[in-house]
Amino acid sequence: MSVLVTGGAGFIGTHTAVVLHESGRDVVLLDDLSNSSNEAVNAVRSLTSPDLPFVEADAADQAAVGRAIVEYDVDEVIHFAAYKSVSESVEKPLAYYSNNVGSTIGVVQAMIDHGVSRLVFSSSCTVYGEPDEVPVTETSPTRAVNPYGATKLVCEQLLADIAAVSALDVMLLRYFNPVGAHPSGDIGEDPSGVPTNLVPFLMQVAVGRLDRLNVFGDDYNTPDGSAIRDYIHVMDLADGHVAALDALTANTGCVAVNLGTGKGYSVLEVVAAATEVIGAPIPTEVVGRRAGDVEQIWADPTYAAEILGWRATRSLNEMLADHWRWQQQHPTGHKDSN
Repeated sequence: MSVLVTGGAGFIGTHTAVVLHESGRDVVLLDDLSNSSNEAVNAVRSLTSPDLPFVEADAADQAAVGRAIVEYDVDEVIHFAAYKSVSESVEKPLAYYSNNVGSTIGVVQAMIDHGVSRLVFSSSCTVYGEPDEVPVTETSPTRAVNPYGATKLVCEQLLADIAAVSALDVMLLRYFNPVGAHPSGDIGEDPSGVPTNLVPFLMQVAVGRLDRLNVFGDDYNTPDGSAIRDYIHVMDLADGHVAALDALTANTGCVAVNLGTGKGYSVLEVVAAATEVIGAPIPTEVVGRRAGDVEQIWADPTYAAEILGWRATRSLNEMLADHWRWQQQHPTGHKDSN
């Protein structure tokens, strides 16, 4: 029996694959490499097994997913494959709905066709939109304020509807802001083009790939005027996926769980912490607010501790130090491995 990881060559997928392997599971990666690379797959193999299976396919291709399920005797799935940039989703909503909802339909249809009933779905705190109060719990209102978040909400509703009338059991994991890298520095976040998320953008400035960090707005109603987010180490997040798969045996139907630390940091606080970790100043420029961004959000992680037996343990400094190690070893990303 195996676990199929769609989007397995991406940032969270690669780190989760390593932790899944360490948990004793057989892991199969599936990715169309549209926003990742073979080098990322090879890096995962270097940390796990040289013959770890990889299927190059679009998760929306129901037949291809089905063939992978049959060939590798898959009995559980983690579905990461999706576009994930808030700002890009505002510019390209049709692409986001087509890809994110389409891939979820393809994966779930293949699972149903082949009798696979255990699914962990990669959702997002963006489903909460601009919250009325923080921290947010799993019962906080959902009202996405950008197309990316809306696609995750559509997929959550789709999965809940299917679970209600079938044998499908689903954990909807609502991530907050994943950063960091594997402590080896062998795998990490490798975005295509200019990063749209704070920490990879900041690290590319620190390593000299970009001139300065854009701070999108300093006039929010926060202590220092910059937006606040809950940053979580990608290795803590990966551990959360293993815990979610384990918890599916005792939790049927469709369950939503926040994965965050319970603490928010502002953009400027992260810049200050990164300056300390890196040992050099980060050139910044304040620009206008970005469409689709919320002012502040962080998680209440209580339910994750109850249902998964999981809590985030790594600090912001650990996140930044591990991310910096990856960026130093791979200044231009996985292509450095060539």
